[in-house]
Amino acid sequence: MRLLRTIRLDESDVHVFEVAAAPGEWAIPGGFAFARDDASTLVGRRYQAFRRGFLGLGSFGWSTLVQVAPIDRETFDALVERLAAHFVERYGAPDLAAARPVAREELAFAAAVADRPPGTLVTVERTLEEGGVRERFRTVDPARARRLRVFVPVVEEEPPATDGGGEG
Repeated sequence: MRLLRTIRLDESDVHVFEVAAAPGEWAIPGGFAFARDDASTLVGRRYQAFRRGFLGLGSFGWSTLVQVAPIDRETFDALVERLAAHFVERYGAPDLAAARPVAREELAFAAAVADRPPGTLVTVERTLEEGGVRERFRTVDPARARRLRVFVPVVEEEPPATDGGGEG
């Protein structure tokens, strides 16, 4: 199984997003975070997160770039629990039992986006369109990234623990 991990090629995310994800966090597209937004609320740093951000699951900060990486079932299941708790704390889900299926669905979607060779870089572009939010994903395979002279480390180790209590 594969999932997305945040990667930072420079420090721009720190300056662009209100909260930047740390390099190496597991990530999901996170478009649900903008479900209640419209053009009037998508301004400044929030607009930047909407337009090009992936949601890191360690800090719940944003990253412009993610990389496909292998993940084991135990870690995936721990991320489901972490995201479910976030849905309860941040988005008003009634309880963990109600939030788990939605969290699992979000992570399954991210795993589908990550159905590419490890090391593949992925970007997202979101737009507000009639009927909702549209997401477009673009990829750069590891070999092409090397030809472009972009240094792309494959993150295989666990990301550092965060102040939010780690991944589980």
